[in-house]
Amino acid sequence: MTNALFKPVFSVVMPMYNVEAYVEQAITSVLEQSYPHFELICVDDGSTDSTAEIVSRFNDPRIRYVHQKNRGLAGARNTGIGHSNGLYVAFLDSDDYWHPEKLYRHIEHFRTDPKLGCSYSASLFVDEQGVELGIGQHPKVKNISVKDIFCRNPIGNGSAPVIRRSLLIKTGRKTDFGDHYRMTYFDESLRQSEDIEYWLRLALSTGCKFEGLREGLTYYRVNASGLSANLEKQYAAWELCIEKNRALNPAFFQQWGSLARAYQLRYLARRAVQSGNKQQALKLVVDALKTDKRILKEEPGRTLITLACACLLQLPGSVYRSLEKAGMQYFSQHNKMGKI
Repeated sequence: MTNALFKPVFSVVMPMYNVEAYVEQAITSVLEQSYPHFELICVDDGSTDSTAEIVSRFNDPRIRYVHQKNRGLAGARNTGIGHSNGLYVAFLDSDDYWHPEKLYRHIEHFRTDPKLGCSYSASLFVDEQGVELGIGQHPKVKNISVKDIFCRNPIGNGSAPVIRRSLLIKTGRKTDFGDHYRMTYFDESLRQSEDIEYWLRLALSTGCKFEGLREGLTYYRVNASGLSANLEKQYAAWELCIEKNRALNPAFFQQWGSLARAYQLRYLARRAVQSGNKQQALKLVVDALKTDKRILKEEPGRTLITLACACLLQLPGSVYRSLEKAGMQYFSQHNKMGKI
């Protein structure tokens, strides 16, 4: 139970679904934060494994456990937001974990800029055992425009952002689920791209200021099974989230739609490369270039590396993997230094 006198600064929302292998590390990484003024809302989205039992082993009054029937990631996040009391809401997927200084760095970030609405951090990739892979997401962190949110999604993943709760309340919608109404923030009709849809809607409807931290404060777990996910479904979900927001600013989507589509195709090409899908990888990167050649002008390094990887994927597996590892490490290091 939560102490009635305890008013958290942060509400950490952690959706959980059959994550017995990872959830202990995720929770521990929150409890070990150097900034202690938080509540951790663990939303069990209908798990059938030992996730609930693992959560029950923690004896900390800041932890709140909420169970619901399975509603998907967006539904679990919405439930967590609905139970939140903090000034800021931080999201942590239960197969990822945080650096101990994450919340402290974000509260500093918000305090130095009253106009800041959403703060995020760079992310470091780890494997299924939690071992760092030497690569990560090091996005643009300053002067973020709505175009940046649309085309490049600098937030990167669901465990990187922290948002002012007041903005979530402002963008919440009373949604009809047939037999009841419920406040929603993330769109529960989407099972993929729900985060992209929300950040884009937030940027277009509120003018929210986004800004990032260069430090790798989020550890994002690369799940091998996730790499083989249906890329066509991912692309269809992305297109749907665009259609859901088009009415907010038709001229904006007319100007940047093809470029954003090209970036999304390039991203999916990298996913195809990682999963070893030779034919699809090459097709997707070629489609990206055909869709809008501006990606070659805006990000020549990333685009040419993706094209090269798709071509080199035709080589024998062991040769390709060695070249890929060396190339990704080089790319990640130079990206952090702003050279690519």
